[in-house]
Amino acid sequence: MSGRITPQTLQRMKDDGRKIVGVVAWDYQIARIVDRAGVEVVSVGDTVGVNLWGHANPFEITMDEMVVVARAVRRGVERALVSVDFPFGPLQEGTASALAAAVRFVKEAGVDMVKLDAAADHLAAVEAISAAGIPVFAQFGITPQTALRYGVEYRAIPSGADQVPVEMQDAMVEEAKQLEEAGAVLLNFTNSGPVVGAAVAAAVSVPVVGGFGGGPWLDGRMRMAHAAIGYAADALDNPPATYANVARTTLEAISAYAEDVRSARQIAGGIPVPPPAG
Repeated sequence: MSGRITPQTLQRMKDDGRKIVGVVAWDYQIARIVDRAGVEVVSVGDTVGVNLWGHANPFEITMDEMVVVARAVRRGVERALVSVDFPFGPLQEGTASALAAAVRFVKEAGVDMVKLDAAADHLAAVEAISAAGIPVFAQFGITPQTALRYGVEYRAIPSGADQVPVEMQDAMVEEAKQLEEAGAVLLNFTNSGPVVGAAVAAAVSVPVVGGFGGGPWLDGRMRMAHAAIGYAADALDNPPATYANVARTTLEAISAYAEDVRSARQIAGGIPVPPPAG
């Protein structure tokens, strides 16, 4: 597929039965790489604070910080559709605050779409942002910002084994329909599971994607780039189920660099140094 990705592109993909590939990215270099890989959506996640900066929970991230991260990712993407997460706060403070935040993301970071966590609780904001001409990526299910409601401790969420209970199917289908009616162009059903996820994807006309707990029953998948490549230091001691182990490769590379320095050898990529005379 060639050309810039738009919400209309994603809609056609669902209509044609083609899966949407979404990646969460937080920096310019990863953004360039995933865009070259041909993904459709690059999402600037608010989990950057937890996964990259060592925050204790996702609520610590600020609007100013998200603007900086979104700008970096935007610079690296030419083809994919760039979305950015609202941090906790602007949406919870009311519709006017949410609209102002969305406008700021578009004007200052140049994003194509904004993602709202717990969006079904803020349908007026979804409507207002959509009416302003800004596409909305609506997240629902068991999400970082709704975890407390379900009695789930935040750090217990990132597991593919966690699924929305089947008893919640009707409620999730209703939320999805409300979000579509409010104007959302893309839905992110977190921890959907094969039963409820399939029901939701079939119940709405807009595409439904998912990260943890998602699967082929949805219209596409979301995955953190850093998780897909095994970037986290935890991958050194606990080999992850990923497509690479960048943490191990990085450790080996830095160790080799350190050994060259300590042995007074030239480092890879360094300025050539002539051997001692005589």
